[in-house]
Amino acid sequence: MDPNHYRFRGVWRLGAPAPAVYAALEDVRSYPLWWPEVLEVRPTGEESGDVVVRALLPYRLVIGLQARRRDPAAGVLEVAMRGDLTGWSRFTVAADGAGSRVLFEEDTRPGRPLLRRLALPLHPLFRANHAVMMRRGRRGLARHLGTATNR
Repeated sequence: MDPNHYRFRGVWRLGAPAPAVYAALEDVRSYPLWWPEVLEVRPTGEESGDVVVRALLPYRLVIGLQARRRDPAAGVLEVAMRGDLTGWSRFTVAADGAGSRVLFEEDTRPGRPLLRRLALPLHPLFRANHAVMMRRGRRGLARHLGTATNR
């Protein structure tokens, strides 16, 4: 196992229709309004920007995002990541009854040398930190859309 390689996968079930969920996730600039761990979004180009995040651990990450795929028909939003984290991240939104199902996938490595050095001893904490961030993101998005989460 490479302690510097992280693969995350999670499912959010939301009471809002898939097009509304897709639109909210596509609007990265609005993330600080509903996602507590997303502190700031700084556009750097037409399809790129830097996102500043901080969850439970006492550090901030600056992650550069570059759009790789935007496909409303398939419900797919994918970005390449650089900076404090490198790799890719993807949301896939699909209808699920009257609501929607959001599949989150990420394949990443720390880009910052300090994070790479701490990877082995802090690997479980990094994973727990990410889990908290994603749980709060799901709850925040549900509130933003005026719906409940359907776990």
